[in-house]
This record gives sequence, C-alpha cells and structure tokens, in this order.
Amino acid sequence: MQSAPSERSAEQVPEEPGTGWQWDGEGGDGAAGIGDVVSGGGEPDGPRLSRRRLLAGAGALAAGGAVWAFTRSAGGGSTPAPPRPAPTRLAGPEPLWTYRGPEAMTPERLTDRPGRPVFLSRGGLQVLDPATGARLRSLAFPAPGKDWPSDLELPAARVVVGADRVFTSSRGHLDSRHLSDSAADWSLPLPEPLDGTVDLFGCDGTTLYGRSWAAPTNSDRINATLFALRIEDRSLRWSRPAEDVDVPLATSTDLLPARASENGTTRLVLLDAADGHRLWTVSADENLRWAAADREHVYAPDGQFGLRALRPADGTPRWSVLPGPSEEWRCLPPVSDGARVYVPRDNGLITAHDAATGARLWSHRVPFRLDRRSRPLLAGPALYVPGPAAAGICALDAGSGTELWTFRDSGPGVDVWTLSADSAHLYAGHDDTLHALPLA
Repeated sequence: MQSAPSERSAEQVPEEPGTGWQWDGEGGDGAAGIGDVVSGGGEPDGPRLSRRRLLAGAGALAAGGAVWAFTRSAGGGSTPAPPRPAPTRLAGPEPLWTYRGPEAMTPERLTDRPGRPVFLSRGGLQVLDPATGARLRSLAFPAPGKDWPSDLELPAARVVVGADRVFTSSRGHLDSRHLSDSAADWSLPLPEPLDGTVDLFGCDGTTLYGRSWAAPTNSDRINATLFALRIEDRSLRWSRPAEDVDVPLATSTDLLPARASENGTTRLVLLDAADGHRLWTVSADENLRWAAADREHVYAPDGQFGLRALRPADGTPRWSVLPGPSEEWRCLPPVSDGARVYVPRDNGLITAHDAATGARLWSHRVPFRLDRRSRPLLAGPALYVPGPAAAGICALDAGSGTELWTFRDSGPGVDVWTLSADSAHLYAGHDDTLHALPLA
C-alpha cells in the first residue's frame, strides 16, 4: 500500500400565513382616545374622560373589531405578514437572484444534489426558475415526525431529486412528481415482495434505489429487500434480500457501497449496481456513516480519523491519508473528478491528492471548521466549500487550491450552507434563503 504524506438582487417572496399586521396606534380618534386612557392610567391628576367619550371610544373599538372579523372571514385567513428584507451581500459575487422561503430549508432530506434550484422544507418542495428565482411549482409532502431528524426518522423522510423529477415514498408505493409538468406525475404500487415501508437512497440518473422492509413478526429479524427501479419505464431492474445487513451509503452508475453488520461487527460491502449482487466485504469502523465511489476507487474512513482508497475489484487498499503524530483532525467524505481526490477535514484543511497514487498536490485551509453537514461541491474548474451561515462559501481553484472568492451574506442564520449547481449557476443557501451565484 502506498501512503500519502500525513498531515438578493431580485427577491421572490412567497405568500405565507402569518400573524397579520400589527395595529399599533391605528384605529382613528376613538382608538387614540382609548390609548390615552391606558397611558393616562386614571391617576388623580391625569385627564378624566366623560361618559360620552368613554361610550364613543367603546363604539369605535367594536366597529373596528367587526371590520377586522369581516375581512378575516372574507379573505379565508389572516392578513399576510409584510415582506421580510432580503439578506444583502457582504463579500463575493453579486447574486443573480435571491429567494426567501416561508420556513427554513431541510437539506438533510435530500439524498443527492439537485441539478436545478429547489427549496425543500418541512412543508414540501418549491421548484424555482433558474433564470429569475420565481416559483414554478409547489409540491407538498408529508411533514417529518416531531423527533426528526433523528437517525430513525431520517430515511423515511428522504426526498430524491432527479434531472426533472422528484421521488418520495409511502408504504408500498413510489410517488414521482415532475418538476414542471403536473400531467406527468405518477404513483406506482410496488409488487407484493416490496409491499412494506419504503426508504429511498438515491438516483444515478436512470435508476432509483431503495429498500422495503416490514416489522418482524415471529422473529427479531427485519424482513428487508433492496431494489432498483428503472425510471424510464417504471420497471423493476432487480431486487434482493437485504438480510438485515445492507444499508446503502452512496449511489453511482456502477457501484453501491453499503454498511453491513455481521456477527456483531461492522463491515463495508460493495454491491454491483447492475444486479445488486455482493462484490466483496471488508472490515470497517463501527461508526461507519459514509462511503463514496468512482470508477477507480471506493473511499471509506480509515479508522476514526483517516481516509482509505480501496480497489473496486477486490477491496484491497491502494492508498490512505492519515493524521500525523501531532495532528488532530477527522476526514469528511471526499470529492473526486477522476484525476484528483479532494479531501476535506473537520479542522478546515482541504487537500487535493492524485487519484492514482494518493500523493498530495495542494492544500488550503478555509477560515472555518467543517462538519458532516459541510458538503463541498466540484463544479467546472472550482471546488466550493460551504461553512456555517456566518462564515460563507469559499471558492477554490480545483487545479491549484488558490482561493477565488468568498461569498457571505448579512443573514442571519444558524445552519450550514448547502450547495448545488447546474451548467451556469451555483445555488447556495442556508436557513430560509437561497441565492443564485455565477459559477467561478
């Protein structure tokens, strides 16, 4: 094994339910008189109101309440809240447009990066126009449970976005909605062997991958089945018993890395995406949470901190990246373009490695720490590294590691930035805001 060295210009604001306008200081002379009564407080030396003025004030209040009740019932709801100001750019390129949603995004539910601007929240998915940020379609989904996003609830709440469709699941069903044409929506009942709770794991463009499982009856084993569905003709490509061990961690056109528990130990398994059969299995850390694959390697954690690149043919190690004696960091899922592998660390250090040998090509430290929610994106000649809401996004030259720009907005926010892209735009968002930025 060869080791590498250690180491909103146009804002789109949707209508939304709110608490309504505040009527402070409004309501005419009668309301003002009543305000004076409250502020006066009936002190001995304060102004006294006659019985006529008191009755006049009460009448004005009753009339105002009747008007409010009438307009509320006629409108079918409370008065919409006033538009909130869009966050302004503090650094980096000027956004082409900015969309502000009715609630915070839930990017954890997306299994893959969408190739167009979408805004997913607890209430559903907003499909946006890439050119203007205007809403093209709103799709409502069942909201996650009250304990979401716990590990138990996250799989059932997952949403898969393909090139022009979004996929969700219910018991014994797959539901597909077209991102722009409602006439092309469909719902597919699954065959009897898959008539259980369905979790979706991802889409490689032509095939949708998932797992159907049923609660145990006469034993402690969960009866689970992995399956692959052709999107074009909605036919089952393959299905196989999961044997209560296989949990896919990533999808690609060729390979499906998965986690397995065998005899009390955790294993990394590689499945053939063509037919679902097991290619090989190797030992793994008990907290195995991620794996990635390209045509040349399967990438997985090396222990608790490092990264190892395995041969797809047999699972043997090819190279690894590990902390040095005085270093403290943990590897996060890498990004690969075939020739280079970009390895983010939780301390903010990004390194690029030769995909064949693991040799380090360059390194760059971004000015913020990273965690599992920080998913770098490779688009064109740049690697985009998302940080916490206040820190922004760093665009790095993928060939040299040179910083091209850092984009930040005025927020506020508490979430980590989430990224996706198409051929012309970078879509970057946090909390309830999504920006369209030009690609570097």
